[in-house]
Amino acid sequence: MDLKKYIRDIEDFPKPGIGFKDITTLLIDPKAMQESLNQFVALAKGKGITKVVSMESRGFFFGPMIALEINAGFIPVRKPGKLPAETISQEYALEYGTDTLEIHKDAIQKGDKVLIHDDVLATGGTAEAVVKLVEAAGGEVVQLDFIIDLTFLNGIEKIKKYQVNSLVQY
Repeated sequence: MDLKKYIRDIEDFPKPGIGFKDITTLLIDPKAMQESLNQFVALAKGKGITKVVSMESRGFFFGPMIALEINAGFIPVRKPGKLPAETISQEYALEYGTDTLEIHKDAIQKGDKVLIHDDVLATGGTAEAVVKLVEAAGGEVVQLDFIIDLTFLNGIEKIKKYQVNSLVQY
């Protein structure tokens, strides 16, 4: 199945000059969504993954489903102030300024084998920040999986020492 057929382009979103890859059209098609899940599960099976970590918010669409399918726990990564218990945080660079991501301090145990999942690999800043969070908590990053890799932005450079998978490349 050609998953690109289920991803639409929205020009000038969220600001002029940006071509946004919209996955909501993939999500409303049950066959495309199932195919995406099947591919993610196939990439993760047999690797001893104990936790799936996904970033807010679009990473939450597939992260919990992947975790269930491979019998792993799910850990949400959120923006500051969104998680109720004690957290650890990681700041990362944006095009203009910085942002911060957090996970619960007790979510990852030393030795956990972690799959990091998000919708899009763009500049790699978010993925790199989450790798740092996972490793600071004692986890081992097994792989990073994305629906889309915007290869022209070269985000893989920030996470190239890890196994990186994407279902669709632009």
